Amino acid sequence: MTEHTNAPDVGDDEISLLDLLQTVVENLRLLVLGPLAVGVLALGISFAIKPTFTATTKFLPPQQQQSAAAAMLQSLGALGGLAGAATGLKNPNDQFVSFLQSRTLQDTLVERFKLMERYESEFQEDARKTLSASARISASKDGLITVDVDDHDPAFAAELANAHVQELTLLLGRLAVTEAQQRRLFFEKQLADAKTKLTQAEQALQASGVNISALKANPEAAVAALAQLQASITAQEVKVATMRGYLTESAPDFRQALNELNALRTQLRRAEASQPPPPRGDSDYVAKYRDFKYHETLFELFAKQYELARVDESREGAVIQVVDVAQAPERKSKPKKAMIAVLATLASGFALLLFVFVRQALRNAAQDDEAATKLHNLRAAWARALGRKAPASAN
Repeated sequence: MTEHTNAPDVGDDEISLLDLLQTVVENLRLLVLGPLAVGVLALGISFAIKPTFTATTKFLPPQQQQSAAAAMLQSLGALGGLAGAATGLKNPNDQFVSFLQSRTLQDTLVERFKLMERYESEFQEDARKTLSASARISASKDGLITVDVDDHDPAFAAELANAHVQELTLLLGRLAVTEAQQRRLFFEKQLADAKTKLTQAEQALQASGVNISALKANPEAAVAALAQLQASITAQEVKVATMRGYLTESAPDFRQALNELNALRTQLRRAEASQPPPPRGDSDYVAKYRDFKYHETLFELFAKQYELARVDESREGAVIQVVDVAQAPERKSKPKKAMIAVLATLASGFALLLFVFVRQALRNAAQDDEAATKLHNLRAAWARALGRKAPASAN
């Protein structure tokens, strides 16, 4: 009895699979000729598409290196830590990719090549978007940065690709990116400030006048050591304040810098206590002379480090080293006619196969009363959603 009831279920499954196969065979001509026709049509259309050429340039961005001034900065602990806070790039390649994709560089290219007219853009922002879509910039693991530019004109594509590197070079000339550049920019600012203060101290010293008692005090010998200590303390204080931004107070380097600062302050207090007071009436001159020597010492330190930074910057040579200069491509990169034809054939074949199965399912549903009723209700609901009159019942 059980075997008798299960037999029809198996038969239904077999008939269902056979029905699918039968549907495919009955529509075999449509399923074969249709995709082939679409593929041939897509292939013909691809010949009408204007070819696109891709020009490629590769370059090596500026590399971080340990400069010759590093050893001298170690001997000047205060100034060494001061400059060290401004150096070090965690991911330079990503930074240079961002430079190439920056609005400043893109606007320069838009104006240089008149891309608004070339891309038929009404606004400069639209020209930048088209440029971003045409230029693909990537950084590889080997340290090289690649710029790929698509255009219908192969010569223009190569020129635009090379222009990216040229404009990046000019942009980097205005920015401090490498370790030497950052040190040079830092000490350049400090040197200008120290020079201004030194000039003011020198003018104040000259205005105080010199007399015989002041000369007997021999301020040059008595005050020079104190000025050196005060200058070192100032630099060390700046170093400690800078280290607070990236180190905790329990860090060994921070604690060592703090101990050095306290030692310098103690040494200054002892030197001031051991120095005999200047003769009455000459204290103003001695104080101004001390202030002059203090600013003179700072100026000498900053000037020395500024020159070292300039030497290191010049030793770096070319900021950007071009590995492959973009050449006008001989072969087009797009459209890929064969791929377009194959994809169109496969997509249309899948769509036609789905269409055939759906059409056969609707035909089978029309022969079943229950399914026909549901199908009629579905059509009526669809007609009402479109604001049309519902179709009459098949019954």
